[in-house]
Amino acid sequence: MKRFLFAILMAIISTVSYAQLPSVQLKDLSGKAVDTAKLNNDGKPFCICFFASWCKPCNRELKAIHEVYPDWQEETGMKIIAVSIDQGQNSLKVKPMVDAEGWEYDILLDPNSEFLHALGIQMIPHTLVLDGEGKIRFRHNSYQEGSEEHLIEEIRQLLKGEKKSE
Repeated sequence: MKRFLFAILMAIISTVSYAQLPSVQLKDLSGKAVDTAKLNNDGKPFCICFFASWCKPCNRELKAIHEVYPDWQEETGMKIIAVSIDQGQNSLKVKPMVDAEGWEYDILLDPNSEFLHALGIQMIPHTLVLDGEGKIRFRHNSYQEGSEEHLIEEIRQLLKGEKKSE
């Protein structure tokens, strides 16, 4: 019986590991509508980082990635899509903050946290690593100094074909 339950659990985990992104309509900073199910990086891995302007760990993570982002892009071709969950008046702070930090990420706005909840995420910061087909291969929540290095290692493994599951 234990083996049977273990087999079912493993089947569920492998299905979740390779889940496609749900379809939620968000907007970018210019107001253009974006369907999250169509997020991609032309066949290369990418990360989706959920953040809020008021979240100190989120901002530390995005600042740390910003410092190495050009090197990561040159090495792997990856990109970052940063999704703000700021609501109301706070959502007006996102563009000025992004501009002030010089972040060159694709920025999307999720003011009702629809995309966040569709992915079953309950806390931020939360980062997803997706393969070139847009399948979620790795999840990470919270931020500690240096944890951005784990993200690039996950991407390197994907590019080598070594990453098999979340």
